[in-house]
Amino acid sequence: MDERTRYNDFSGFMASHFPCKIQKISVNAGFTCPNRDGTKGYGGCTYCNNQTFNPSYCSAGKPVGQQVRDGAAFFARKYPQMKYLAYFQAYTNTYAGLETLKSMYEEALDVENVVGLVIGTRPDCMPDSLLDYLETLNRQTFLLVEYGIESADNATLRRINRGHTFECTADAVERTSARGILAGGHVILGLPGETRENMIGQAEKKISALPLNTLKLHQLQLVRGTKMAQEYAEHPERFRLYEADEYVDLAIDYVERLRPDIVIERFVSQSPKELLIAPDWGLKNYEFTEKVKKRMKERDTWQGKYYRRDI
Repeated sequence: MDERTRYNDFSGFMASHFPCKIQKISVNAGFTCPNRDGTKGYGGCTYCNNQTFNPSYCSAGKPVGQQVRDGAAFFARKYPQMKYLAYFQAYTNTYAGLETLKSMYEEALDVENVVGLVIGTRPDCMPDSLLDYLETLNRQTFLLVEYGIESADNATLRRINRGHTFECTADAVERTSARGILAGGHVILGLPGETRENMIGQAEKKISALPLNTLKLHQLQLVRGTKMAQEYAEHPERFRLYEADEYVDLAIDYVERLRPDIVIERFVSQSPKELLIAPDWGLKNYEFTEKVKKRMKERDTWQGKYYRRDI
């Protein structure tokens, strides 16, 4: 079996949509979250520090269009023929009035060489009125709505202060997919209180049952300035932090039970070294992905090998 066919990879997914090289440009539009501003709670998710994924060109103090242009200039030095997706990434990027959101999305799309949007959000922040607009936008440009799922276990979601249930996630993904809009998800492996069996079981029984097109897997990272980092300092026994090779096998176990057509966008996240407490593997994302590919070949396994539709 060819290595590229062992799992449904994101580069192949992008190639099926675009005949050119595509780069995401992160945008910080200055949003907040309902579990930060008091609507559903305070403090945000216990693991979250948004500084971990804001590149230097990405600042809420700059207009959306300027952030996208600055990002494009950053990447164009190396790849002058590149096209771009504006990635509304920080916080909850559907948490505002409809006219405000339309203005920001369309400002990003007006930038030269931007060919679509990726919108990161929470499942409890997708009203039907916004889906009406996104359904129309989807006919005009590439659009992927990426939901923070994090876990399919409601006890875990309460523990990390998400402020919504997995049932809410399922509803949002189903409503998005029903409009013909690509739906992505984000899951964290290793959250406190979840066993290996819990996580692997979620892949087959719950995540695969959602009409997801793409999925990001991330290892749990303890990041400075978060409530979870404080909890770890006080009660390290509550956490199970994986070594790199252990997590490789965990990710593969998960993918073996995942629906075969779901596109795996990534296996890990990489927080800035100055913010990361643990685990510090010293690996770039692409280096970790190569370890996964090598291990899948050694195990002679592939995405969906043990997936059963009737579960």
